[in-house]
Amino acid sequence: MSTFVDAAVSVFIRAVNAVYALLWHDLITLPLPSGGSLGLPLLVLALVPTGIYFTIRTRCLPVRLMPEMLRLTLEKRGSDGHALSGLQSLIVSTATRVGMGNLVGVVAAVSAGGAGAVFWMWITALVGASTAFIESTLANIYKEEDPLYGGYRGGPARYIHVLAERWRRKKLSKSIMAVLFAVSGLICWCGISQVIGNSVSSAFENAFGIKPLHSTILLVAVAAVIVLRKHATVKVLDVLVPIMAGAYFFITVFLIVKNAALLPGVFGRIFSEAFGLRQMAAGGFGAVIMNGVKRGLFSNEAGSGSAPCSAAAARTDHPAKVGLLQAFGVLIDTIVICTCTAMLMFLAPAEVLEGQSGMGLLQAAMAHHLGGFGSVFIAVILWLFSFSTFIGVLFYARSNVAYLFGDRWGAQTAYKLLALAMLFIGGLAAYTFVWDLGDVGIGLMTIFNLIALYPLAPMALESLRDYEAKHRK
Repeated sequence: MSTFVDAAVSVFIRAVNAVYALLWHDLITLPLPSGGSLGLPLLVLALVPTGIYFTIRTRCLPVRLMPEMLRLTLEKRGSDGHALSGLQSLIVSTATRVGMGNLVGVVAAVSAGGAGAVFWMWITALVGASTAFIESTLANIYKEEDPLYGGYRGGPARYIHVLAERWRRKKLSKSIMAVLFAVSGLICWCGISQVIGNSVSSAFENAFGIKPLHSTILLVAVAAVIVLRKHATVKVLDVLVPIMAGAYFFITVFLIVKNAALLPGVFGRIFSEAFGLRQMAAGGFGAVIMNGVKRGLFSNEAGSGSAPCSAAAARTDHPAKVGLLQAFGVLIDTIVICTCTAMLMFLAPAEVLEGQSGMGLLQAAMAHHLGGFGSVFIAVILWLFSFSTFIGVLFYARSNVAYLFGDRWGAQTAYKLLALAMLFIGGLAAYTFVWDLGDVGIGLMTIFNLIALYPLAPMALESLRDYEAKHRK
């Protein structure tokens, strides 16, 4: 029996590794005139052209409708029981977008691709915002009432199901592709829970000398109190997200103003390295582009199908409003928060960062700017970013669990307990396979989501035209 189990586990691990390689390893390699090469993974090949296509179809929505996005964030909230307002859905999605990727991901991008990677992160955000608009608007159009939590629910599993019914021309109890999306999402968010636990315990051990077991028990206990209560999630995120993002943003702005004389040199470095003026000679131009693009895509999550799960929960007088707010969330994540992280490093002297790698780069930079408080601040911010991500992904999971198992409290609670267990396990040790499993989950989510977006996009585009026509009147 044990031999059979070992064989089955071995086959499963090989299958996961094979899918991981297909999604994340370079599928196509293009030679560059400089002598280097540009590797293109399947997910980049899927997401970037999709973003460009929807940017064209929405007539450059991120730039053209930026003033309207800003206005919508200030719009008065509606009230409908436990339904979310458009702004609350933005806060929930921002909780998951603004996470470890804004710290660890940016550090990794800059470490591997140099300052020019930041420019390509900006471009990726501008392109991805249009994809975020399409998927979030569709989620709100096809939302349904939530009999368990009240309000509404939905997301890609829901609109993929609608698409399958159109193709089959009959009512379906389940759609195979929607089921695959829902399962992929639950796998992804379990993996993320494990990564969160490990990142938080490591940060607290480095900053305060607290043993991982102690910090993990506290993290899991606080998380359990929130996620196991029926309506605590959105209330906590309403308070937590503005505080954590605002504190990080204003500290960075203060440091930028304090070092304003260095800004011309910083931006000169970003733009010169973005176009490979230094890297072309060394054959590293492809690394500059791809590190910026990869980190940008998977920091803001545009196209992955995660944020639509919160967009569907919003009560609004027009679905396009929710889509615009979610597009704005992509810009907040990458152009604001990720840039904050990059600036903290670029404004520190080169000798301070010499010999540092990974999060050590950011911690060394903050120690230079703020002394001992800098390391403490980064540890606390990482805790808040990670904690809000965990709460946010469990909000996302509600609709996927309901699609797979129906309206059962037992299924909802069982998944929350599984995620809490992964959070605890991750706090004690890092398991690379679980991280890879999470990456496979988000990769498959993205593929299934994009397959549905193209045939359903005309509905979102029609919603945008209708909204703009009404707004002009």
